[in-house]
Amino acid sequence: MAAHLKKRVYEEFTRVVQIPHEEAPAKKLRLSKPSKSAALHIDLCKAANSTDALQYLLQFARKPVEAESVEGVIRILLEHYYKTDNSVRLKIASLLGLLSKTKGFNPDCVVDDVINTLGNEKSHQVLAQLLDTLLVIGTQLPEGAAVRRRLVEVACKLLSDTYFGVRNKCLQLLGCLGMVDAPLGKDGEGPSSSIGGVRDVPNIISNYFTDQEPRVRTAALKAMLQLHERGMKIHQIIYEQACRLLSDDYEQVRSAAVQMVWVLSQLYPESIVPIPSSNEEIRLVDDAFGKISHMISDGSWMVRVQAAKTLGSMLQVSPHFLEQTLDKKLMSDLRRKRTAHERAKELFASGEFSSGRKWADDAPKERLDSNTVNLIASGACGAFVHGLEDEMFEVRIAAVEALCQLARSSPSFAEKCLDFLVDMFNDEIEEVRLQSIHVLREISTHITLREDQLDTVLAVLEDSSRDIREALHELLCYTNVSTKECIQLALLDLLKNLNKYPTDRNSVWKCLKFLGSRHPTLVLPLVPELLSTHPYFDTPEPDMDDPAYIAVLVLVFNAAKSCPTMPALFSDHTFRHYAYLRDSLSHLVPPLRLLGRKQVYSLDSLDSGCGSGSVESAKLFLQQSLNRVSTIQNLETPGAPDLLNFTIRDLQRLGELQTELAGAADFCATYLRCQLLLMKALQDKLWNMAVPLCLKQNVTATAAAQQILEETYKLEFLYSGLESRQVATVHHVRLQAKALQLVLTARSRPGMDLLISSCEKFLQEIECFQRMFLTQLPHLQDSFVDKLLELMPRLSSCKPVELVKILQTTLRQSGLLQLRLPEQIHRATATIIEPTGESDNPLRFTSGLVVALDIDATLEHVQDPQDKVKVQVLYPDGQSHVIHPKPADFRKPGPDRHRLITQVYLSHTAWTEPSQVEVRLLLAYSSSPSSPSTTGRAGWSDSIDSLPPAEAAVEGTIPFSKPVKVYIMPKPARR
Repeated sequence: MAAHLKKRVYEEFTRVVQIPHEEAPAKKLRLSKPSKSAALHIDLCKAANSTDALQYLLQFARKPVEAESVEGVIRILLEHYYKTDNSVRLKIASLLGLLSKTKGFNPDCVVDDVINTLGNEKSHQVLAQLLDTLLVIGTQLPEGAAVRRRLVEVACKLLSDTYFGVRNKCLQLLGCLGMVDAPLGKDGEGPSSSIGGVRDVPNIISNYFTDQEPRVRTAALKAMLQLHERGMKIHQIIYEQACRLLSDDYEQVRSAAVQMVWVLSQLYPESIVPIPSSNEEIRLVDDAFGKISHMISDGSWMVRVQAAKTLGSMLQVSPHFLEQTLDKKLMSDLRRKRTAHERAKELFASGEFSSGRKWADDAPKERLDSNTVNLIASGACGAFVHGLEDEMFEVRIAAVEALCQLARSSPSFAEKCLDFLVDMFNDEIEEVRLQSIHVLREISTHITLREDQLDTVLAVLEDSSRDIREALHELLCYTNVSTKECIQLALLDLLKNLNKYPTDRNSVWKCLKFLGSRHPTLVLPLVPELLSTHPYFDTPEPDMDDPAYIAVLVLVFNAAKSCPTMPALFSDHTFRHYAYLRDSLSHLVPPLRLLGRKQVYSLDSLDSGCGSGSVESAKLFLQQSLNRVSTIQNLETPGAPDLLNFTIRDLQRLGELQTELAGAADFCATYLRCQLLLMKALQDKLWNMAVPLCLKQNVTATAAAQQILEETYKLEFLYSGLESRQVATVHHVRLQAKALQLVLTARSRPGMDLLISSCEKFLQEIECFQRMFLTQLPHLQDSFVDKLLELMPRLSSCKPVELVKILQTTLRQSGLLQLRLPEQIHRATATIIEPTGESDNPLRFTSGLVVALDIDATLEHVQDPQDKVKVQVLYPDGQSHVIHPKPADFRKPGPDRHRLITQVYLSHTAWTEPSQVEVRLLLAYSSSPSSPSTTGRAGWSDSIDSLPPAEAAVEGTIPFSKPVKVYIMPKPARR
């Protein structure tokens, strides 16, 4: 009681007198991440039964584990492995494989523990899962490691397990980890040595080709194929086993056997194999071709597809075996026949002669089985005929593609399979018809169409599918025909197509252009009839607005380019029409040398005489232009703007004359235009004035900086084929434009907070540039960014006003960074074919409702158009709508070329008179800079605790087609 009273008195005394006392020092806490292994151990110990343990393991599997914690977690799992039932052990075995994939973790330390669990495991399913874990671990080890050899030995021991799943995993492990450096014996008959059964992996695997379980047979075939893919040359002795598996009852076995037979036929094509029950021998590739051909009649359509595709890659097969696949009847040269001498010798030895009284009494006495004397199986005859007539369209497509691959390497086979491919044009499935047209296009250099074949081909022009019709037009562009009747037939059907489908106009004209240029001698006798000319009477002048008449002229004029006698058959109005079409449709009408008449020249005619030499001289001129510009010391050099103006003009003209260099010339011209804008923005008059006196010039410089930024995005995203050095140069110009914007922002006297944030953002841009183009920095010596990186420590600690002064000085003293001549650069372009914008008749529709406008455009050198290309509609009142076409609206008729066929829906309120709506295509882009590191900026503001976040991704669109104007007229609704 007294002690308590003393304590109360002391507290009251210190409160009144306020005796100073030392504060206890704060305890320092060490923060560490909770141990994943400890948490897992606690959870598993809390589990009352296997269901709870399994639930804890499932929850743990959803959480990420760091590399440093993986080994501890695996030890905990192995500790609890023997304490649970089969289902939990199965999950633990699965987690072991999942954890061994963790990046940064070396799984060597747990291999011994997993192998030890195999010896005590009684459950076959858990054993299979443990083998799968070993497979995951083994695939992460380097080739030739001792641990991999040990895993292969473990798999060999467990191959005798009664459970098919264990045998499957063992075979997979042998295929993935088996040694591929085992020396083979003579002629690839087997390994020359065997060490502990490890080097004899192919023989071990081949023993399971006859396993009673079909899934094990499939796994054995796939393991052997995997050894082949890893570089091991498999033995020829397994060819007979693989051939027997082609008749297996299990679909997956037959599918894998087809692959195995094909691999052996590519490894040993010239090896000789005997014909069963016969004295004949045959090349292995021919025998394999016959056996795989037989699989086109398989009961599984998936096996039939695979067999058809495989046949297309067997290019070493003999021609007579190849041609047999197109005939259902067995040809005599594939049947063993005795010579006349052999037959006479046998008749003489028998002492018997025909009396002539009995029919066929001189026939051979022995009974011949066709299956024993055929060099190729009867089922393989007409294999492609069966494939082209299959009930599954996937098989028909595969057969068509295989015919294409074989026909491209054999002109004689291409002629023989022509009728079959033409017949496929009448298939009921559009995809099959389209593929057949594409295939015939690929082999068109080997074939010439007869009139009956052309008639079947032209019947497809009645198809309602636009893709089919345009593919056929493309086919006719590159196909040869035999007679002038074929030309006449093709022209008539194309004109019918033009009349029925007016939207095919450009495609039909292009088709006739190539048709005329390929067959000038066949078009010549048809000219009087086509142009309706008469030797004695004047004929009426046709209407130049008729698309059919223009189509005829395109055919005739392209044929006349290679036939100098044809212009003598032209009438006077034909020459006038030629001059008109040469100006309006120069891409369809070639330049002609017309005696006694004024020549019509254009860029195309000048370029037509250019050969490879002119392209090389143009490249040299382009390089010289860039070298001349590189002499500019800095952006304030006298005469530099004039030199840049002249060079830009020359490069633009070069791109017009040389289409091969159009992308590179345009890229260089745009880059120099950015430098010219920057040069004009940094002129002396602006920067020597006082800030209040240069408001107008400041606005001009701000617009120039914004234009430079837009041009740099065009340089980066509108051109394909850029190298990292060109991309770094573009980003360097963008950095200069942003520096100019920062300087102009500071001259407008903004608030200090805005200036600080702008400076922070710009320094992040510099750091981002340094990280992105670290390898290109040696090429940017004495450049603007090089000087900034040298001053980076000073920039990080100085005041914003001082930083702006440094930027202004560095920007005005920076030199013109030389642009390296790109190797191959293409500019993304778009041409809107429909609507043409030539019609004066407005589209009328009711106000408030919609009208569909058909869009047909050609895209060149656009990467991933489904994600990037958009359609913009600009109304007269300033409203703008952006439409995203569907992925199905894009076609790819050729490499680096796409076709956009879609519809956009227009709607508006009522107008008093027709007005024009602009339609153009946009290319979307997204620029995502790397996140810069956040480091403190001393000396700017004491209140700044952290940097602003890195710049967000810049997204925008670039117009890359000329706008087309369409008249529309919304009418008021009737009441």
